[in-house]
Amino acid sequence: MIFRDDYLLSTSTGLEIYAHIADLPIVDAHSHVEAYQIAENRGWSDIWEAEGATDHYVWELMRRLGVPEERITGNASNREKWFVLAEIFPLCAGNPVYDWIHLDLSRRFGIEELLGPDTAEAIWNRTKEKLSRPEMHPRQLLRDMKVEILATTDPVGADLRPHHRLAEEFSGAKVVPTWRPDALLRVGAGGWKETVQQLGEKYGIDVSSLRGLLDALERDHDEFGRHGCRISDHALQEADLHLVSDARASRAYARAVAGKEISPQDIVDLRSYLMHFFAELDAAAGWVMQLHIGAVRDYRDALFFTLGRDSGGDVTDHDLPLVQGISDFLNRFDGRLTVVLYVLHPAHAYTATVLVRAFPGVYLGAPWWFMDNPYHMREYLELIANVDLLSLFAGMVTDSRKILSYESRTIIFRRVLADTLGKMVEQGRMPSSVALKLAEHLSYHRPKELFFSHLS
Repeated sequence: MIFRDDYLLSTSTGLEIYAHIADLPIVDAHSHVEAYQIAENRGWSDIWEAEGATDHYVWELMRRLGVPEERITGNASNREKWFVLAEIFPLCAGNPVYDWIHLDLSRRFGIEELLGPDTAEAIWNRTKEKLSRPEMHPRQLLRDMKVEILATTDPVGADLRPHHRLAEEFSGAKVVPTWRPDALLRVGAGGWKETVQQLGEKYGIDVSSLRGLLDALERDHDEFGRHGCRISDHALQEADLHLVSDARASRAYARAVAGKEISPQDIVDLRSYLMHFFAELDAAAGWVMQLHIGAVRDYRDALFFTLGRDSGGDVTDHDLPLVQGISDFLNRFDGRLTVVLYVLHPAHAYTATVLVRAFPGVYLGAPWWFMDNPYHMREYLELIANVDLLSLFAGMVTDSRKILSYESRTIIFRRVLADTLGKMVEQGRMPSSVALKLAEHLSYHRPKELFFSHLS
């Protein structure tokens, strides 16, 4: 047995709290699972396809340990990739990937052995046989893991037919889209103009002017809303959301869409203008806006130029003028828009926690990415409890790119939450009855009410 009953729990009260929340349904407001995977309900041919083929966390650890790219994202067979992962996996102990994969093997396959070079063959064979069964297909897995609501992340102009299909024929988890117009914020970059044109073509709108783009965006926002979307999602490298006039934004857009040279300031201005427009759409529709602030995308050139975007070469930067950068934005939408802030660096966590104290309707989300480990989770939950209000925390998100880890990621969060509250009870800071209710609230009721009240 790899994981004892007291895994991540240091007090008897923590054990009691975890027992109270362990089997609650999962409500996830942010994931990268694709709706078509669930709609088509196809399984996986082998354990690498299920655990490693889409997981940037796995790729990054393999690269850190010197595995050639050919045996990570390249043309090597899935079997070879799995055996390489097994060879280096003992060296990953202490990283959450080590916990997640072992939890997956235990919870979904009944495998209690440690993954390593001596067990790779047996685990490959046992998992391959079980993955061929219908109960290991996406829809049944979501039922078994008690996933009640799952929000996918979908770009502007996305084909939402898989969501329509799921709404009609899947009686398990409610799968709803999230509107993510990030591609339009990469002003002037490769693919930006094509994205603009495709959006215009979808709705039959001339997007040669900024007004045309805004009309197309409004149509797309409405289309997402008809498919159950109530959340928008935005990644911002720079926290710069200053006010920009219509005239200035229109001039910058005209140059960008015509393929002319555009200044760095014009790019920042147009991004900020679009973010304010997105917020106006969300406010009018009663949506929640999620802001992920501080990711520096595709930082490693060797990955970006050989594999393209989103290949696991992202970092974060502590140098972020958060207070000054989003002041115009938060004040403009004060009282009109629900905002959830996700910061990706511990240095930003305290500033974000202080910011939300000043704005009712602005809340802290789970900043996992580089902080989705027991150490940072504990630190973050204690920070919120002592500086803001833990009861207002937006709750767990899996941020997962694979269905198989939904339960594992949730288990770790709920155990850390139970341990944090259990210690507070042991220290006399609250009675156990209050801690039990708070743990249940944050594990289930809070994210459901904040993000998905329309589904109740």
